Amino acid sequence: MSSDTLPKLHNAMWPGLVGKGTDEGQEPPISLERMLELTAAAEVDGQKFDGIDYFLFLPHTDPNASDDELKKIADMIAGHGFNVGSLVAPVWGGTVGDTAMGDAAAREKFLDAVKMACRIAGVFNQHGVRKYGVIRIDSAEFGVEKWREDPKANTAKIAETFREAAKIAADHGERLAAEGEICWAGLHSWKDMLDLLEAVGMPETLGFQADMAHTYLYLMGYNAPEHALLQPGYTEDEFYAAYEKMVDKLRPWTIDFHVAQNDGEVHGAGSHDKTGKHCPAGDPAGKLDIVRCAGYWLKDAASRGIQHICWDGCMFPNAMLETPGTWNAILDVMLKVRAAHGWMS
Repeated sequence: MSSDTLPKLHNAMWPGLVGKGTDEGQEPPISLERMLELTAAAEVDGQKFDGIDYFLFLPHTDPNASDDELKKIADMIAGHGFNVGSLVAPVWGGTVGDTAMGDAAAREKFLDAVKMACRIAGVFNQHGVRKYGVIRIDSAEFGVEKWREDPKANTAKIAETFREAAKIAADHGERLAAEGEICWAGLHSWKDMLDLLEAVGMPETLGFQADMAHTYLYLMGYNAPEHALLQPGYTEDEFYAAYEKMVDKLRPWTIDFHVAQNDGEVHGAGSHDKTGKHCPAGDPAGKLDIVRCAGYWLKDAASRGIQHICWDGCMFPNAMLETPGTWNAILDVMLKVRAAHGWMS
């Protein structure tokens, strides 16, 4: 493989955190050090992961960490031969931020989280461990019930918060990607996501993060039946016609991309519930031909500034995360995605 081959292949660190915790029924978090070790151990035909995408909150990162503390983290990541790509801003209530749909105080907290993420991004960029990637956000408004009380006004409020966030990012030379996922109000269907992106209207700074597990549920209209493009029992031809229709709408906005598998179910743990279920790469119940479906999103990816793709195994059980075969299978399918749809830098 040439070192000029893109996209670079990253593994996400947040599967060690999201849905984990100390509440009843939750599994304990897996440390950043351990997630790095598991990622570094994966190897397929002599090829390895190129980097990681990184969640900016405890226990992996103190968002108030000093520059020196952040440089030590950067050294540790680089010590495994990894780059840092996209960063996840801690925009949710209970972290640094609060809902983008809330009152002035809540929205100010949301913007504080974006400022914090931009500061950490700057430290990593200056260190040299980070050379590409975006900062991920969502509406931090969990569930769609409150949004549905006044969809138009609530989408406008989220768009206003996102515009302010995008201005902060632009001032730091960063881009924001809004995560399309059925649990986030205003981002919970392909149509509402598109409406929000257009309402923000800052495509050079704020784009879309596509995750293959979550966007599968967009097709099914799980939280917005009126926007369903498929019905249960669909044929293969119906699936790809619907998939192409959805991706054609969202691809021009897509600046960050997660390779993933979904079995058509929703899943959750702790406070993070009713979201697209991520499945192992070779899950026999998986609904997606990963390599074929990734191609729809990666068409013209280089022109949108994409330089890496990331696997998202969010809410995998700890035993699955600790199994080496899990990561080798993931790396194998990502190598196949790159072989089919990659490009030269």
